[in-house]
Amino acid sequence: MSDTIIHLDKKRPLNLRWLLKMAWRDSRRNRGKLALFISSIVLGIAALVAINSFSDNLRTDIDNQAKSLIGADLVVATSKEIEPDMQKLLDSLAVGGNRSDEVRFVSMVYFQASQGTRLVQVRALEKGGFPYYGAIETEPQSASRTFREEGRKALVDHTLLLQYNTKPGDSIKIGNQTFEIAGALHKIPGQSAMTATIAPAVYIPRQYLEETGLLQRGSRISYYHYYKLPESTDPDKLAKKLEPRFEEAGFGFDTVNSRKEGTGKAYADLASFLALVGFVALLLGCVGVASAVHVYIREKLATIGILRCLGVSGTQAFLIYLFQVMAMGLIGSIVGAILGSLIQLYLPELFKAFLPVEVTVAVSWVAILEGIAIGLVVSVLFALLPLLSIRNVSPLITIRAGIEHLTSQKDKVRWAVYVLILTFIFVFAYFQLNTWLRALSFTGGVIVGFLVLALLARAMMWFVKKFFPVNWGYVWRQSLANLYRPNNQTLLLTVSIGLGTALISTLFLMQRLLLSEVAVAGSENQPNLVLFDIQNSQKEAIAQVTRDAGLPVLQYVPVVTMRLEEMKGLTAADVRKDTTLGIPDWAYTREYRVTYRDSLIGSEKEVEGTWKGTVTDPNAPIPISLEDRYAERLKVGVGDTMIFNVQGALVPTIVSHLREVEWNRVQSNFLVVFPKGVLEDAPQFHVLMTRTDSTAQSASFQRSLVQQFPNVSAIDLDLILQTLDDILGKISFVIRFMALFSIITGLLVLIGSINISKFQRVQESVLLRTLGASRKQILSINAFEYLLLGALAAGTGVILSVGASWALAVFSFEVNFVPDFAPLLPVFLGITALTVFIGMLNSRGILNRPPLEVLRGES
Repeated sequence: MSDTIIHLDKKRPLNLRWLLKMAWRDSRRNRGKLALFISSIVLGIAALVAINSFSDNLRTDIDNQAKSLIGADLVVATSKEIEPDMQKLLDSLAVGGNRSDEVRFVSMVYFQASQGTRLVQVRALEKGGFPYYGAIETEPQSASRTFREEGRKALVDHTLLLQYNTKPGDSIKIGNQTFEIAGALHKIPGQSAMTATIAPAVYIPRQYLEETGLLQRGSRISYYHYYKLPESTDPDKLAKKLEPRFEEAGFGFDTVNSRKEGTGKAYADLASFLALVGFVALLLGCVGVASAVHVYIREKLATIGILRCLGVSGTQAFLIYLFQVMAMGLIGSIVGAILGSLIQLYLPELFKAFLPVEVTVAVSWVAILEGIAIGLVVSVLFALLPLLSIRNVSPLITIRAGIEHLTSQKDKVRWAVYVLILTFIFVFAYFQLNTWLRALSFTGGVIVGFLVLALLARAMMWFVKKFFPVNWGYVWRQSLANLYRPNNQTLLLTVSIGLGTALISTLFLMQRLLLSEVAVAGSENQPNLVLFDIQNSQKEAIAQVTRDAGLPVLQYVPVVTMRLEEMKGLTAADVRKDTTLGIPDWAYTREYRVTYRDSLIGSEKEVEGTWKGTVTDPNAPIPISLEDRYAERLKVGVGDTMIFNVQGALVPTIVSHLREVEWNRVQSNFLVVFPKGVLEDAPQFHVLMTRTDSTAQSASFQRSLVQQFPNVSAIDLDLILQTLDDILGKISFVIRFMALFSIITGLLVLIGSINISKFQRVQESVLLRTLGASRKQILSINAFEYLLLGALAAGTGVILSVGASWALAVFSFEVNFVPDFAPLLPVFLGITALTVFIGMLNSRGILNRPPLEVLRGES
């Protein structure tokens, strides 16, 4: 077999076979150190492969189970009463096929077995074949069909049955009607466990809906129509054809393909975000690779010098060690891909609460190959930075060990590598996020994160060196000096451990911040119980019942439903014709809930204009107040006209006032507020806000209220807060699971850097022991150094997380940044202690070798 010759250098041909042999032979004594490269990138590759494999499987399952997501070929929905012409259209769609109708609304349910009450989503489903695809999963299984055919039967969410100690065969009361529980409801087409937690469902037969007495004027009711179309009818073409009429009437529609695309996109976005988190872990590992290669090359300088003396060119020496790094990168990527394929077995269970379909587990060879390719490319790119210095190693280093082996001249190739690294990060982000702007933002965020951490590390090193405490004890001085000595680990550990800490800390801060935004139910004098759907005839009686229960009537506000007919002279048809106006369609199709009063309340602040609380001229347009951000979305301002349709009566208005609303406060907040003297005689319902002192008092009052006024519903804000806490907990657990890859990668980088520099540590230990340092002093020096490194890394990550949380709060969630720093202290202490523990654990061999053995080994 002849040798392969590559003429990269015109002066001297490169023998590829010989270079590979040299790379293999040179690695024999250093494979343990080279294996540390593998550990640095394994978890990052594992995270990428696991997420991408899971995404591929999820995409396949969504395609396979698409019809069960909506249970029909076409779903048409509206939240307003259906006019005769639209009813004819809906009836015509069922010709040649099948249709099932459903009415949805929220109401209180009274559990007679436990005497408990709960706000639920009532779904009144008529007889028919729905779901035409998939199934309403119940226990017993037959209950999903028989509850519509055997009288007053109901299906109740299984979590509610457990919570209220109720079982099939018991009874519930909805409005004025009592229903026997036919079965426990486990799954509805297209519903995930998370949505079931937010709005637990109760099914009843459609024919008994009127008997409940809950279809009151002003109640928020939604009408759903499920169609099984003839085989010859294409649902998407039919929906597209009818789309103008649906939009004009304010109807929504869904087909199998539209739901599949929407569901797939939603979970693809989540998978892309998690893949980016895994990619950050990979980048952290590559920082460890670069550092490890840097130390490794410094230890190989004598070998490189000998090779140069024997006639090996700088390019040949560079390729020898590049081949070693490529081999280790390939092995690490393969190991990471295998580990990722195993991790994905757990992901369906991890995401179970969020998924509307059953996810199967299968090996995704595309994800595996992508992971191996990404790991190999990015590890080589980062390793190139220290490897490039090999080209400039002088043969003189073999006889003059102190000679500077690195050139001080600028290396254009090094800058080209930097450009390649940034380009690779940008391209990867683009393929995950599918937009140039988001990819650029991610790349910029990575750069900023690394730069901030690196600059803070450099600043700490400069500060310690500049203001070195010369009067401190020897152990303290030596430990501090180790922070800025040659081959120090300060920059590496600050970046790797700091970025992982920043991810974890940001998650904790944002979870606490978002919860604090809604955690007003426990505040003093704040309402924590809201009663709504109170009719005019019930207003005084319910107020008296509330007071008799010892509860205060904190607020009592009227609510009038209406729709927007015209704005600045533009109708819905005008806006649809001219898309350049930028006015959203929902401005005309949504149903507005409006109140009237003569003054602002505590959650409102004046922004522009003058509020006129009482109408003075009934013949002029009515002055109204709009929430400022709502007005901005509708592109209206003070002085613009709007015409509202108040249940058949057209009311001309003029925007005279804009106000800012604190939506997180439990107040009667509205987008549109009318003055007094206009809507008093319009059909309306009322909302009452009160406060209970305990869960028992709240339950007792709700039970009494439902028995006397079954049409009135109550929202328990304490229960809402608990539900939100549970949801945020599940979401943050998923993200923390992925961020954990970054933390573990950072710790592996720490272990690797300690092991790679162990020879230098042994030399230092020997020198210190030769000079008379005791074992205890050397241990103290190492312990204090790792304490400083861990504290610096964790502290820097915590500081960065505060900045990141501020940016997310202000720009993404648009909430006030009032952070709760309580969870940051355990994070800081835990990571610092872990750093010290691992540092000392891996340094235990330093003191076990006698000085003479080391000196002989280096003589």
